[in-house]
Amino acid sequence: MQFKSIKTTDLTSCDCLCIAMYSDQPLSYLVTDKTMYDMLVDKGVRKIIEQGDFTGDLAQAHLHTITDDGSQIKRFLLIGLGKFKKLDAKNYDKIVDTTVNTLSSLSVENICINFFSQLAPNIEMPFMLQQMAFKFVRHRYQFNEQVATQNIDCYPPKEKKDKSNNTLQTIKCTIPDNGLTNQQADQALTLGAKLGEGVNTARFLGDLPANICTPTYLADYAQTMGKQYDSLQVRIKDEEALAKLGMEVFLSVGRGSIEESKFIEIEYTPKTKKAKDAPIILVGKGVTFDTGGISLKPSAGMDEMKYDMCGAASVMGTMRFLAETNVCQNRIIGIIPATENMPSDCATKPGDVFKSYSGQTVEVLNTDAEGRLILADSLSYAEETYQPRKMINIATLTGACIIALGNHRSAVMSNDDELANELMNVGQSVLDPCWQLPLDDEYDELLHSNFADMANIGGRAAGSITAGCFLKRFVKNTKWAHLDIAGVAWLEGKKKGATGRPVPLLANWLLKQNKS
Repeated sequence: MQFKSIKTTDLTSCDCLCIAMYSDQPLSYLVTDKTMYDMLVDKGVRKIIEQGDFTGDLAQAHLHTITDDGSQIKRFLLIGLGKFKKLDAKNYDKIVDTTVNTLSSLSVENICINFFSQLAPNIEMPFMLQQMAFKFVRHRYQFNEQVATQNIDCYPPKEKKDKSNNTLQTIKCTIPDNGLTNQQADQALTLGAKLGEGVNTARFLGDLPANICTPTYLADYAQTMGKQYDSLQVRIKDEEALAKLGMEVFLSVGRGSIEESKFIEIEYTPKTKKAKDAPIILVGKGVTFDTGGISLKPSAGMDEMKYDMCGAASVMGTMRFLAETNVCQNRIIGIIPATENMPSDCATKPGDVFKSYSGQTVEVLNTDAEGRLILADSLSYAEETYQPRKMINIATLTGACIIALGNHRSAVMSNDDELANELMNVGQSVLDPCWQLPLDDEYDELLHSNFADMANIGGRAAGSITAGCFLKRFVKNTKWAHLDIAGVAWLEGKKKGATGRPVPLLANWLLKQNKS
């Protein structure tokens, strides 16, 4: 699937022309080119509007087919933008969904979208273009017969093959002469498409069953990425290496599983930077299946615990985006502690005490609070080894986060309010929002243990916050943020599947760091 920007005057023919209209503005407001406007009049589009069959209401769609064999454009899709002053990013997202779903159901190869003749009052045009390409690529994802094999060559994920449409090849977007240059517009479209691929990578890994997506599979997958992209270097540590490093807390989680734990490092180095520059680090929780261990989870819905590695999947998807686009100017390191949490005669028991990489001891009161254990050693290692400028960890960490924020926002906790605000602002702008929770000392005190430096839980109250306080103890001087994505990483019910969040947030935040 190819995306390209064109000037309105360069449009000659396409299988379907998509025209947008506000409900409180005439058709001529967005169709500013006289030749195109005259064509719409000639083909009956204006008559459809005059008759009231299409009003321009928000996300309204009307397909008009031309039977005249001599027409260079056979179909016109009318899309409603709603009221001019109310078109914001959220409403635009609804419009894009309608557009993508309708156009993707048609048997067409070449389409043109004429949304961008006038700037929307509350949205920047680069975002409009990026979001359009992003949604087209994201829509193409479908989990299919890949699950029948563990062949790592399945990367990248296959695209959806709809019976109704598997022919869409080219999507052109018209831009005004007084707007972006074609180069700027094409860059926005490319970033959107590559972001969609990154999200689909995260969705694919999340959707894989746990008998295939093991810690070893994730390590192999990362190594395949390293071979595919010159900008990526991959390093894998096995359990023996982790034991020598003193990562007892991390290793305690996988003691009950036959699957070997892996520590995955994926380093992105741009051509404009030297490898010695202080990096930005992303740490993704990679529990490929979480039974809860000896503190066994209820059986209902336990199959969804294959999604407990969605933090790792989001790091994978983000690293792929970086390698595909090569526009990030900073050195980025993705770290994935990968393990499986199972009950057995070797499993960690409630009350066991382990020494962390940092030297602090942890009393494991609940073996189902395992994600913070693997992140703790990872954060300490990352800070000591790389002295990063900033560090973010991403994890499906607590069910309490879903109680607090539902399935709409990730929770962000940080030792630096400026960093938390950066994440919240970017998330809001790209429709992958998060909300800050506090890390006050009063919450930290709930982690008291009589037998170790700390316990791994602080009780039922403020469960998401005490988990964040636990992680904060393993970060000394680095600007750090914790994203709890338990409520947003996957969907339940008929739409069950990984969402790929927060790849859009992470990718766009990293691009914002180019200025720093």
